[in-house]
Order: sequence, then C-alpha cells, then structure tokens
Amino acid sequence: MKTNKGQFQKNTSGNPSGRPVGSRNRATLLAEQLLEGEAEQLIRKVVELAKKGQMQALRLCLDRVLPIPKERSIKLEFPLPKNAQKLPASYESVLSAICEGRITPGEGQSLNGLLDSQARGFEFQSIDRRIQALEDREFEFQVCRRELRILLQRISDAKEQKAGQSRTEVPTAAAAQTETVTPGRPT
Repeated sequence: MKTNKGQFQKNTSGNPSGRPVGSRNRATLLAEQLLEGEAEQLIRKVVELAKKGQMQALRLCLDRVLPIPKERSIKLEFPLPKNAQKLPASYESVLSAICEGRITPGEGQSLNGLLDSQARGFEFQSIDRRIQALEDREFEFQVCRRELRILLQRISDAKEQKAGQSRTEVPTAAAAQTETVTPGRPT
C-alpha cells in the first residue's frame, strides 16, 4: 500500500506475494548441493596449493584461519572509578592516552562511551539514594504529623472537659441567682 506521497507505508511490503522471510538464494542452495560431500577434499586441495606457494590459495586459507580483526585489544592502565568523583581522572587518562598515541581516537571514543555509561549508573545510584532519603523523611514527617494530631486531640479533649466542668457549675449558680432574684414566688 502506498501513501499519498507515493511512498510505501511503514511495515507494509510493496510486494506482498514476494520472497518469503528467511528463504535462501537459489544459487546458494545449488552451490551447497554441488559441494555436498566434497567440501573436505576441496579444503585439502586449497591447503596443498597454498603450501606450494600459490598466493590466492594461501590468502584464502589465511583469511579463514586468521580473519582480519575488527578491533584490537588495548592495554591501558587507569583507575576504575568507584564513584562519580573519580570519573574525571579516568576521562583524563583516556585523553592523555590518545594524545600520546597509545590508542586511536576511535578507541578513546569507545572507552569514553563506557565511562559515560558508568557515569549514568552512578547518577542513577545517586538519584535512588536521594529518593530513599526523601521517602524516609516523608515517613518521619507522617509519624510526627500523627503524633501532633494525637497531641492536639488530647489538648482539645482536655479543654472541652475543662469547659464542660465549668458549664455544669455555671448553670447551678445561675439557677440559684434566679431563685433569689425572683421575689414573691413561693419556692
């Protein structure tokens, strides 16, 4: 299916009835059938030709036995950072190794990528510690808040109790005054 711009939609094949996924090339299948059972003899012949000095056969053998490495191993001594404060020293070691020619700039970039990953790890650890500290403080705050509510409730209850006692005393005194204030009535 094509879009308005004439391009195929993403994740949609331009030829739905085309080659199935995972199918193999006919030429590869034919070559495998022809070499079936004879691969060992062919390898021996190539090795014989290489021993006789034929350069193409020798190159073919060496390419299979010792492939060209894509990366080389690096011997570089610098302290592995145990925390974020020690990372700058490691970056500095990599930079000085590049400047001295002990490693290539590409190798230095790869090492800096590893150090960057480690820096992010230290950052996540730091964030996790800070979040834990905040959660601990929030818990302490909630405990203090509950204790304060309980204390305020006790104070409020004590005030109400004290006010209740004075209310019960006040009406009896007021009633006694009303009895004495109203003369002429029989008691």
